[in-house]
Amino acid sequence: MTSGKKSQNPLTARSGPARGTVLGIVAVVLFAGLVGFGVYQAQKPADVVVPPNATAAGVPIGNPSAKATIDVFLDFQCPACKQFEDLSGQTVDQLVAAGQAKVVYHPVAILDRYSPDQYSSRSSAASACAAADGVFPQYLKLLYANQPAENTPGLTAEKLTELGRQAGAGQGFAECVGSDRYAGWTTSITDQASKDGLTGTPTVKVDGEQIQQPTPDALRQAVAAAQS
Repeated sequence: MTSGKKSQNPLTARSGPARGTVLGIVAVVLFAGLVGFGVYQAQKPADVVVPPNATAAGVPIGNPSAKATIDVFLDFQCPACKQFEDLSGQTVDQLVAAGQAKVVYHPVAILDRYSPDQYSSRSSAASACAAADGVFPQYLKLLYANQPAENTPGLTAEKLTELGRQAGAGQGFAECVGSDRYAGWTTSITDQASKDGLTGTPTVKVDGEQIQQPTPDALRQAVAAAQS
């Protein structure tokens, strides 16, 4: 969270000790504080274009037959989501690489109010372009590494495209990002997450059970339990 003269973002409801543990850094972003959230339902298109390598719900990574499923609900503008990735992202990657779990990323857009250019929505739609090109995991890490501060302009379409090239996306990536091809997908998964009772980001679940403090150890333990 930004400190100083700016007041605390009302969408990040929790704060705590310094970043020695995820217990203090995973802030909860409340849908209740998002003014105008109902616009998602009003704008939801009848037919949502789902990107290749994704589903209507998110982006699955890993062996589909893996016993455990990790669901990560995130907003690319959310500082606590970046903190989760910094602390536990490698553990998620290791569990997926070992075939112990698959992960489904749900890039919702709930922080557009805190960006003058709807960065939450634009970055989510751009990540769908990355999914279509098969480079979503790499793009996710680059988006977090270049995360803009809250209440500031988000990355431009040109920068989002440049990061796509760094991730290994194809030649059509720039057009995909520039046209907001998957904006409807972002709207749809955000709306569905709200209907399903999502109360904040990051939210991490293993086989449908929310991990309240998703540290590396907590994730490993939950995945191990799912194997038995």
